[in-house]
This record gives sequence, C-alpha cells and structure tokens, in this order.
Amino acid sequence: MDFVSPVLDVASRICNCVGHRADHLRRLPQNLKSLRTETEKLNNVYKDVKERVEREENLEKKRTHVVGGWMERVEAMEKEVNELLDRCDEEILKKCLRIYCSKNCCAIYKLAKMVPEKMDAAAELQSEGSNFQEVAVPLPSPHVIERPLEDKPVVGLDSPFQEVWKLLQDEQVGSIGIYGMGGVGKTTLLKKINNKFLQLGNDFDIVIWVVISRPTNLERVKEMILDRLDIPDDRWKGREEERKAQEIRRVLKTKKFVLLLDDIWEPLDLLGVGIPPLGDGNQSKIVFTTRSADVCRGMAAQKSIKVECLEKKEALSLFQAKVGEDTLNSHPDIPKLAEMVAKECKGLPLALIVIARAMASAKTPEEWERNLHKLRLYPKDVAGTENDLFSVLAFSYDSLPDAVTKSCFLYCSLFPEDYQIPSERLIQLWIGEGFLDEYDDIQEARNQGGEIIQMLKGACLLEAGTTPYSPEEEYLKMHDVIRDMALWLACEKGKKKNKFVVKDGVGVIRAQEVEKWKDSQRISLWNNSNIEELREPPHFPNIETVIGCSMTSTFPSGFFTNMSVIRVLDFSNHETLKLPTEIGNLNTLQYLNLSNTMIEYLPIELKNLKKLRFLILDWMFLLGPLPNQMVSSLSSLQLFSMKSLSSRLQMDEIMLLEELDQLEHINDISIMLTGIQSIQRLFESHKLRRSTTLLRLEGCRGVNQVQLSSPSCIKALILEKCYELEDVKIIHFEKQVVPSKFPNPKCGFNHLLSVRINRCKKLLNLNWLIHAPKLQSLLIENSQIIEKVIEDERSEGSENESGLSVFSRLIYLTLIHLPKLESIYGHALPFPSLREINVWNCPSLKMLPFDSSICMSKKLEKIVGQQEWWDGLEWEDQTVMHNLTPIFSTSLKQ
Repeated sequence: MDFVSPVLDVASRICNCVGHRADHLRRLPQNLKSLRTETEKLNNVYKDVKERVEREENLEKKRTHVVGGWMERVEAMEKEVNELLDRCDEEILKKCLRIYCSKNCCAIYKLAKMVPEKMDAAAELQSEGSNFQEVAVPLPSPHVIERPLEDKPVVGLDSPFQEVWKLLQDEQVGSIGIYGMGGVGKTTLLKKINNKFLQLGNDFDIVIWVVISRPTNLERVKEMILDRLDIPDDRWKGREEERKAQEIRRVLKTKKFVLLLDDIWEPLDLLGVGIPPLGDGNQSKIVFTTRSADVCRGMAAQKSIKVECLEKKEALSLFQAKVGEDTLNSHPDIPKLAEMVAKECKGLPLALIVIARAMASAKTPEEWERNLHKLRLYPKDVAGTENDLFSVLAFSYDSLPDAVTKSCFLYCSLFPEDYQIPSERLIQLWIGEGFLDEYDDIQEARNQGGEIIQMLKGACLLEAGTTPYSPEEEYLKMHDVIRDMALWLACEKGKKKNKFVVKDGVGVIRAQEVEKWKDSQRISLWNNSNIEELREPPHFPNIETVIGCSMTSTFPSGFFTNMSVIRVLDFSNHETLKLPTEIGNLNTLQYLNLSNTMIEYLPIELKNLKKLRFLILDWMFLLGPLPNQMVSSLSSLQLFSMKSLSSRLQMDEIMLLEELDQLEHINDISIMLTGIQSIQRLFESHKLRRSTTLLRLEGCRGVNQVQLSSPSCIKALILEKCYELEDVKIIHFEKQVVPSKFPNPKCGFNHLLSVRINRCKKLLNLNWLIHAPKLQSLLIENSQIIEKVIEDERSEGSENESGLSVFSRLIYLTLIHLPKLESIYGHALPFPSLREINVWNCPSLKMLPFDSSICMSKKLEKIVGQQEWWDGLEWEDQTVMHNLTPIFSTSLKQ
C-alpha cells in the first residue's frame, strides 16, 4: 500500500493545478474587462500628467526624471496591454471556432495568467501618477540674458564701448566704473556690453545684471543675484542676510562671472552682498554705472570711464531722427533752426530726445523761433550737473499746454523710482486732487486724464511700463532723471525742499524729520518707510495728499488730527493699517483708497466725510459689514469701488445697493455681487444701472441665467465660478426680454471694453458679444461645454447695430481650458485691432477666423499656444499660416 500515497499526492497536485488553470480560464473574460478598465483609468491619469507637464514646459520648465520615466513606463505598458488583449481575443476566437488543441490550451492559460499581472501593474502605475506633487522644475538660466535696446543703432557710444570692451579683455583689470551725468547713455552702454557677451562666444560662466537705483536696498540686490544664480529658495528665503551673502559667495567662488551693476548712487559693500574679491586667478569682472566719479573711487574701480555727451554731428543726427523727416521737410528754414535747437541741448541724449519730441509737431519757422527763444532763456552754466540737466529738461515741462497738465506731470513724481504706475489709479488720484474739476462727470474727467497721459508720453515725460498682471491694463513709468527733475520743479527748483516728500524703503522716520514737513503739500511713503511714535499730534496746515503704501507699521496716533486742507488719502497695500477714527473729522477729504488692506471694520465716523467723492475698497478680504447708513451718508460720493466681497460682507449686498441708490451724485460703481436678488436689485434701479462700470458676478448659486439691461454703461464684466450659469439674456430698456441667441438689434453694450469668464462650466455661448462693438479684451477659461463663442446663426452679418464689424476693436483674446470649443466665429473677420491671442488646452479649435486681411495688419504681435495645437490647425489659405508662423510662440514670456 506504500505506493498509494505518492500516487494520491500526485493526483491531488494534478487536480489542484488543473483547478488553478481552470480558475484562470474561467475568470479570463471578466479579467479582460477589468484590464481594459484599469488601462483606461491609467490612460486618463497619463493624460492629466502630460497636460501638467506641457503646461509647465510652456513656462520654460523641464519635466523631472521621475515623471519622464513614469511616462515612458506607461507608454510601454499601453503597448504591452494592447498586444496582450489582441492575443487573448485571437485565442478566444479560435476557441469559438473550435480550432483548439492542447497547445492552444497552454497558450491561452499563459495569457490568462498574464492578465491579472498587468492589471496589478496598471493599478500601481495609476497610483504612482496620481501622487506626483511636482512634475517639472525650472530650466537653468542662460549664461547671458539679452537686454532690449530702445534705439538701434545706438548713437555716439562706439568709443566708450570699445574702451570698456578692451578693458574686459585685460586680465589685470577686474572692476570698471562708468560714470556721467543723468541721461547721458550709461545704461544703454551697459546693455550694449551685456548683449555683446550674447553675440560672441566667451569663457565666462555667467553674466549677472542688477539694477541698484536708490535708496540702495542690499536685501533686494542679494535676492536678484540669488535668483539669477538659480540657488534653491529653501537655501536662502527667510534666512538672515549674512546667510544669503554666504550662499552667493559659495556659488560665485566656483565661477568665472561678469557682474553688471546699473545706477549706483553710493559705494556698494560688495563683500557684504556676497561678491568674492576679484583676483586670485579667476578673472571675473565687475562693471557698474553711476552719476558720480566719487562713487567710482569709493568702489575702488581699477579703471573709470566717463561717458561724455554727444558730439555736435552725433547730437544733430539723433535730434533729427526723433523730430522726423516730415517736420524737417515742412519748410526750408527748419533744418537750420533744428541745428540751433539741438545745439542748446548740449549733446545730452535724453534732452535731445525729449525736446525733439516736443518739436515734432512744430511745422512752421515761427514756432521753431519762438521755442528756441524760450529755450535760450534758461541759464547755460548753473553750478552742478543736475541743475544743468534740469534746466534743459524743464523746457519740455514748460512746453506743456496748461497748468492742469503740468500739475498732473509733477504728481507722477510721488511714486517711487522704477515704479510701474497703473494708469487707472493715476487718473483717479488726479481727479481726487481736483486737477480735473472742470468736468462734472467722472467719465469725462477720465477721458481727459487719458489724453493727458498720451500727451505726457508723446513728450517723453512718461513712458509705457510693463504689464505685470494682465496685458490690457496700462502701466506707466518715469525715467529716473525725469522724475528727479519733476521733484526739483515741484519743490520750486529746490527752494522748498519738503514741499513734496517722497520716502521709499528708508526704514524708521524720526520725529525730527516729521517736524520739517509742516509746510509740505504732499507726503508719499512707500515700502517699509515708517514713522516713529510722536510726542504730540503734528500740524500740517498745507497737507493735501498723504500716500502710504506697502508700509510695515501703522501711522502714529494723532498723525491725521491737524490736516485742515487734506484731499487725498491712499493707503492701498498697507497690510498693517489700523484706520484711525480721526479720519472721520477730515471734512475736506475727497479721495480714500483702502484697497488690499487687512482692515476688518470701518469706523462709523467715516459717515462724516460729506465731501468724499472717491471710496475704494477693493480686495479687502477681511472686511466685515459696513456701518449702517455709512455709505448713504457720503452725500458727495461719485465713485464707489468694491471689486471683491469677504464672506462676512456678502449677506449685506442688497443693503449696500440700497444705500448706493440713495446717493445723488454717484456715477461710477465697481462692485462684486453673488446672488440673483442682488443682480435684480442693481438692474431694477436706473441710477445703479447707468452708474455701474465694472460688474463682477462670482459664485452665484442657483443662477442659470443672467439678465443684463441694455443700453448699459458697464465697461468691464466678470463672470466667475457661476457653475450653473447657462445663458446671458439682454433686457432692453422697454423691458422686453431678448434671448442671447438672437439679440435685439436696438440693444447695445457700447461701453463694454473687457469681458472675463472663468469656471462657468455650463455656459453655452457668448452671442450677446456681437453687440459689444468696442470690446477690447476677451478672456474665457475653464468653461467645459462651450463650443462656439458666437454661434453660426449670428455669423451671417459681421456688423452690429453701430456699423462696426464684430471684434473690430478687440486687442487681446485669451482662451484657456475650453475642451469643446470648435469656433470663435462662423467665418473670417478682419480683426484690425488684434494685438495678441492666447490659446491653451483648446484641442477642438481647429480653425482661426482669419483671412488674408490679417496678414496686412501691423498690430498683431503675438500668437501663443501649444505647438501641437498650432500644427493641427486647418487653413483655408496657406499664405495666412506662413505669414503668422513667425509670430507664433509656445512661451508666455516674450
């Protein structure tokens, strides 16, 4: 009987094996279905990760090795699974056809065994992909970053450039100082040197550019260098200043570098910043610009080079180029007169440019002779280079047409050096100061303010700034020399030093300094410029303006007690501000801006401000309910702005609208609403309807339709997080309801300039935009089902009731995350004003509404999107594609 046990054991094993195989085969259909499900889930995770990677790569980042490896494994897995599924389908088909044998049985068993293994592998990859915190990291910075030059070719800098470049090749020279008066071209020269490193191959590891300006801020200088060196934030952010310097020194000691420092006003402690001593065989270089030869000596520059003003021929060439051939050829006597005017500029490039622009519109000899006479009235040999400069630059100021424009210009000097000035805020301040009081209507005053800005830009007293937030917002800046000249003029050519007080980043301001402000007209404090506690309230009998922005401590008690003629208080971005109750006693106050402050409650005393015309409460996320009847008590109020509501304030929307409706003079309202009742209350009031210029609807629960009244004065419309919103309807003033699909031709939004729509997931279309003839900016993002911006039914006629073609004024078009968007418009449009179009993650948009006329436009500067989207576009005219390809980019940074 001993042989029975082994036989039974073998039999048992065979049964188990057969049963195990049978189990695999029995579960195969269900496992195949599960494998397809898991693979589909993995594919969705893969798509999400890929979209994140592409988005980051468009921002000039590179995918991490972990993410790249995961994506490769997923792609390999997808291929393996597809092959496995095909083989399984083939074996199952053979079974169905009964083409089967023991060999087939073994094959299908092996396949059946592989299916759950692939399911587990797919689930593991799926889990890994869902947990990526970071998919890409910043690319290393290039060793040289190009600096744009405004004038090409650069006039008159060849000689100093060759001299500096030769010194840079000299191993015995480490530091070079470039000095000269303001506006002579030092920064332009330094940019030209920087760009030369880009053009020519060199053995320097990195070229670092830092603007110093004044007052010198060593912390900011260190952070700019740390960013340029790509040192990880966790090694220096939030650390003490010495640690930051150590990090800079640690990295630069290993590199051969060029450090370019622009606009130094006082000797800079390079060792304190972290710059290692030059020499020791590393052959690194430091080049800096300054207005003072003393700074060159204080910086121990081994070589100092003075940038002189232009020679007569070069100066005349620059002057003629800026005046323009049209003016020079308008009369035979003008070229000679132009030569005489250019001579009065003493070869200073900035003065030549400013005065040439002022003369560009003078088309008769008599105008040139009169202006030349005015120019010669200024003294030629005033002691000190600054006064020489100002006496020349002031000619452009004196050429401004009236006292209002001059006051507006001088006011710009209250902003810090290199500050990007929002034009809307600047104009509001001008109105608050009373510069534009001849206009009763705020809109007319704003229009005049816009004309003044254009006039100042045309005279080169203001320049176009950069746009840090959105391209449609206009920013301005003043050249630092022009700003210095404006402050000099505002202080009566230096005779009243404290008439305009501007402090930027100076730290603690002592009581003795405040005492000197008793005769001041305007005080402007910025960026950590804080006043120490005072023994008694100061007296400011002449103060009209106090600006306190980005300060780190509140004003001392009693500071606002004695301000009998105050008109403007601007505390925007003052995070620690505690609004004193004595502000309620400032009965001459006309402008109060508390935007971006952490204030939780407004004092009831504000209701005493009977002359207040502007109240701006934007982005005050901690603000609680407003005091009852406070707003309605402001009997002179014309402008009210509250572009955001804290959760504590939302319940009082209707009460706020009721109070605004009681104001006799209100004619400019910017407001955020969150409920359908609030929206109805606003549009039921004729006063509120005609006064609302910016309307932001956010998080309107249960609202599937918004009704807008027409005609409307709204300039900016924002629809955000209205998740259930499906349609916008237009109500004509006669109360008839017109669906958005077929807008009433009598209705119009002639004032509407900007529309932003975000996260309105059920919104179908924006057909009503066909009646916004002056629309300049359109942004739509995160709308899940929108297929057409304007449906084909409206495409038969491309003109609206104003006679303007659809989107004829559109400048900026941005479309983001619109997965089903197929069409912007039913057929091609000329887009005569379009400057920039951005398209991201709109895979169904295969055609742009452009024809050959877009190629004739000189305004279209940029098309930004994903390369895959651009390559997949369909074109009726291939010429259009070829002409637009040079301005297409996959990068947001241009």
